[in-house]
Amino acid sequence: MTLIDGKQTAADIKKEIAAEVEKMVAQGMRRPHLAAILVGHDGGSETYVASKVKACHECGFESSLLRFEDNITEAELLKAVDDLNNNPEVDGFIVQLPLPRHIDEQRVIEAVDPAKDVDGFHPINVGKLSIGLPGFRSATPAGIIELLRRYHIPTRGKHCVVIGRSNIVGKPVAQLMLHKGDVGDATVTICHSASENLPEIVRQADIIIAAVGRPGFVTADMVKDGATVIDVGTTRVPDATRKSGFRLSGDVDFDSVAPKCAYITPVPGGVGPMTICSLMLNTLQAAHQRNT
Repeated sequence: MTLIDGKQTAADIKKEIAAEVEKMVAQGMRRPHLAAILVGHDGGSETYVASKVKACHECGFESSLLRFEDNITEAELLKAVDDLNNNPEVDGFIVQLPLPRHIDEQRVIEAVDPAKDVDGFHPINVGKLSIGLPGFRSATPAGIIELLRRYHIPTRGKHCVVIGRSNIVGKPVAQLMLHKGDVGDATVTICHSASENLPEIVRQADIIIAAVGRPGFVTADMVKDGATVIDVGTTRVPDATRKSGFRLSGDVDFDSVAPKCAYITPVPGGVGPMTICSLMLNTLQAAHQRNT
């Protein structure tokens, strides 16, 4: 069993990005600039945005954070989005989700300029991804593909089962695994809450991508020997032994599943660091596009 080290892989990629940024600066171009909008004080969102700011520093990017209280109106938030769309100093930006219930998330996502949508959530970028055109890829799926590439895990002709059909992970990663390329050309099955005989389907998989948001959902009896398992889950579960009072749990019962795998990602330290790294790659891409 080989542990897929997303933390180390992300660190390597950020060094590559930093070197590219210094070349850009030496050629007279400005540093890439990533902005983030954070609404409210959700603990998970606060931690995630702080990680993005840290990653910007490591990559040599400029970064800015716009904070708003959770009573902001939808109109006010849309105005903030429009301001970033029209700010020539900002290459890309993200609106941290989830948003308060009184705000229409989809309306906000669609208000983002697709050329600055480094989260890859805008319908135009989603459409480009689905038919294989260049565009910003959703960060978590792109990170998964990069892990498979860097660990030289065969995908061509393999059966990949994706558990979960979200617009952020499940659907886009299934599309990427279908695409022709050095990572892709897989036979893809998407399972979800309405799937019948789900354990039986998952047992057929050469590659399992678990993105269902249910801690320990994938158990050893659902995994065939030699499979590759990518765990996207990051659910906070109570843990009195931790200072924080909780720990992060993946969608895979790691202790029972790992011995059966050829490759497996841990939680934390697997897909999570690659998600932020992919956001940095998208921002670098946006900066290059705006400098041409």
